[in-house]
Amino acid sequence: MKAWEIVKIVRAPNRPTALDYIENIFDDFIELHGDRYFADDKAIVCGLAKLNEQPFTIIAEQKGRNTKENIERNFGMPNPESYRKALRFMKQAEKFNRPIITFIDTKGAYPGIGAEERGQGEAIARNLLEMSRLNVPIITVVIGEGSSGGALAIGVADRVLMLDNAVYSILSPEGYASILWKDSSRAKEAAEVMKMTAKDLYEFKVIDKIIEEPKGGAQKDVLLTSKNIKEAVIDAYNELKDVNTKELTELRYKKFRNMGEYKDVIEK
Repeated sequence: MKAWEIVKIVRAPNRPTALDYIENIFDDFIELHGDRYFADDKAIVCGLAKLNEQPFTIIAEQKGRNTKENIERNFGMPNPESYRKALRFMKQAEKFNRPIITFIDTKGAYPGIGAEERGQGEAIARNLLEMSRLNVPIITVVIGEGSSGGALAIGVADRVLMLDNAVYSILSPEGYASILWKDSSRAKEAAEVMKMTAKDLYEFKVIDKIIEEPKGGAQKDVLLTSKNIKEAVIDAYNELKDVNTKELTELRYKKFRNMGEYKDVIEK
């Protein structure tokens, strides 16, 4: 399937959101609120839940399920208070030795004046730094759009999983085309050049596993997709749960810093 076709699937209005998966995968989800600095931004949902009786901290970018909710959640584009809220609960997870699961689904961090005034870049950078050295397992699942630092701010993980109709990239195809060619109408062409699909990223070793979706996308069978995500998350956690703290952080650091081993793949 062409990259632009996948982009259209992932942007479908009926595409399942993070909360749809949380409801189907986890038990006893309790949402937690606020960054203790400014506000409770609803573009990121944080909380506690259980999976096979194991407690997890959940951090999830959340798009709206309809127009009203999209406005309330800023169309899934987090403000800096969302990233600070996420970091607050990731540090709490570390304190209580809870593994962390994040769900990525955003067009990017919100680029508004207020967000910049409140330190959008600093909030993203702080998350990258702090996530790199958290001493609990971190599993990330890319479920929809994963664009720019807005996605990576909750994506520094020991295992990065991705639905096969999701996309993960430095920015949107429209943004890429606007910057490179000064023509946003070339977004379809940009999507192919950007190598943003799960298949491409698995080949580049940017992600660790592709999670299968039903034909036509996750929206065709949310329960089946949830089941597939659940199994992949359990497998990833079982690989990580017995790794000691020092080795866990060292391996995570190497995962994101050691690009030399990917050179041959990238140059093809």
